[in-house]
Amino acid sequence: MSENRLEAVLWDMDGVIADTADYHYSAWHDVFKERGVEFSKKDFMRHFGQRHDTIIKFALGDKLSPEEIDALTGKKQHLYRQRVSQNIIPLPGAIELIKLLNEHGIKTAIASSAVPKNIDVILHGLDIENSFQAIAFGTEVAEGKPSPQIFQLAATKLRVKPANCVVIEDAIAGVAAAKSAGMKCVAVTNSHPGTSLKNADLIVDTLEKVDISVLSGLFK
Repeated sequence: MSENRLEAVLWDMDGVIADTADYHYSAWHDVFKERGVEFSKKDFMRHFGQRHDTIIKFALGDKLSPEEIDALTGKKQHLYRQRVSQNIIPLPGAIELIKLLNEHGIKTAIASSAVPKNIDVILHGLDIENSFQAIAFGTEVAEGKPSPQIFQLAATKLRVKPANCVVIEDAIAGVAAAKSAGMKCVAVTNSHPGTSLKNADLIVDTLEKVDISVLSGLFK
């Protein structure tokens, strides 16, 4: 049996490819403030990268109807897209690494808890919408991160074994999901300190330090 090797890179989006945290936070803050609930930056960072229904239940409790959750999600999404589209900031090294992987024929996918419209806004705004062979949306799986489901789905869409995938993440829940899926994981300290991401195979301060030899080296 051949040993595992780098075949695909699965990308989280928020906090990995684009610097979107402040836009997400301000949208959530304003939506919850209307409900009389103070949502702190610390609360947000603890849940950054998780699904919207998870965040809403944390802030407002679990007694909301599905219709209420959908309405709150829609309001938050509208505010977020309105704000982020005015100034999409790519994180250092991300676009360059995506292009490098494309040039070397290594498969790439987005595996993000974000809804399709949010992903479209970022990929189109950064002119990388044709750089990925698959996208796995948070709405396509029953469980959000730290469940491995979204990364398993991305691997299935790319037709690669989980063991041949590297996940690039910035969130604690995302690292846990990647490792639970049986994948290698590179964690970037864009949103959390390295000590919080210690379960990753490699922790870096910036993707400018990562190239194909670094990713391939995770399998040795």
